[in-house]
Amino acid sequence: MGPLLLPLPTEKRDTIMPIVYTGATFDVFHVGHLDLLRRCKELGDVVVSLNTDVFIEQFKGKKPIYSYEERKEILESCKLVDLVIPNTGGADSKPAILSVHPRYIVVGSDWLRKDYCKQMGFTPEWLEEQNITLVYVPRIRKVSSTEIKERIKK
Repeated sequence: MGPLLLPLPTEKRDTIMPIVYTGATFDVFHVGHLDLLRRCKELGDVVVSLNTDVFIEQFKGKKPIYSYEERKEILESCKLVDLVIPNTGGADSKPAILSVHPRYIVVGSDWLRKDYCKQMGFTPEWLEEQNITLVYVPRIRKVSSTEIKERIKK
């Protein structure tokens, strides 16, 4: 079972919804995030693994604009999100993933040219052992938090 690239058929879903995992910083929530979460929701119940403030500062070299609690509250208010959990493993996402036992991990197609598995601390073989399918969804709108921050500066 290898990675998938949506669009998938939009047939009726099972009554027991699979768990769909996606993780990110979600520092400046925007329409690109909504697009990703909508695609996640098409596949099942959405669990967002939210990066902690400490991890963001270590990984990006700067503090997020919004605190973890603020970002969590924003995501929890979104009808597309069923649960928000902390990414407690930092660069190793396996602990967060295993805590919810997802059927799918969903990520934007911008990761197709990057080594997403390495970035997240797992291998394709590990995904297969866990019976998890990695799904890449197309970026519909080319917007990013960095771009929005630049707009604000101008």
